[in-house]
Amino acid sequence: MDFFQNVIDILTKYHSYLLEGLGYTMLIALVGTILGLVIGLLMGIVKTIPASKNAFLRFLQKIINFIIACYVEIFRGTPMMVQSMVIFWGYAFMNNGTTLPLIPAGIFIVSINTGAYMTEIVRGGIISVDKGQFEGAYSVGMTHWQTMIHVIIPQVMRNILPSISNEFVINIKDTSVLNVIGVMGLYYMANKIQMMTWDIFETYLIVCVMYFIMTFSVTRILRLCEKKLAGSDSYTICGSQSDPDAEIHVKKEEKVFR
Repeated sequence: MDFFQNVIDILTKYHSYLLEGLGYTMLIALVGTILGLVIGLLMGIVKTIPASKNAFLRFLQKIINFIIACYVEIFRGTPMMVQSMVIFWGYAFMNNGTTLPLIPAGIFIVSINTGAYMTEIVRGGIISVDKGQFEGAYSVGMTHWQTMIHVIIPQVMRNILPSISNEFVINIKDTSVLNVIGVMGLYYMANKIQMMTWDIFETYLIVCVMYFIMTFSVTRILRLCEKKLAGSDSYTICGSQSDPDAEIHVKKEEKVFR
């Protein structure tokens, strides 16, 4: 009975702490994922730029691609907890002990970490698009950036949405490691509550349930978005060469397994 009473007491007395931590966790994860996606899109597009015929530009491309490759390998190959300490205290070391504001610091760390993964996700999405679409865009005079923005990226976004959803869910959980620099996320608040109450098991069980509710809800919402973007398998083709007013209805055939 003490267990249930302790849970009720924590939820009653410290719900404001939990809700504050929940808000900061979602804020950091959401903004960090969006900024990481932007970084990934920019770097993924740069990495797929065709080699220039100009020797100097070709050399410059190699340098930029090398820098991007180093960024990706370093941030994918080291734990976010270590990155947090290096960035946060590294900034303080170079600025005479002045530290970054905690929430912006957390968003920055999550963003650049996510950007490293997103770069490879976007690059893979671009490569998966049929080369004929690139050639068709170039044949009508589009530049590489125009081709990407108007033709390729809309398709890539639909293809990589499951990976973006996965990164968002990972970021919700990984915000807990920002506790090492004092970011007031859900895990930080759980530490604070258990130090005041000494109800360690009950506190972390509540927080565990809250993390699960967040990740489960986000996953379901993003899956609905995926279905909306996928569209219907049945569609109508309006007009033909012989009859501009014709309508051709295409309906998906259902497979029957016997």
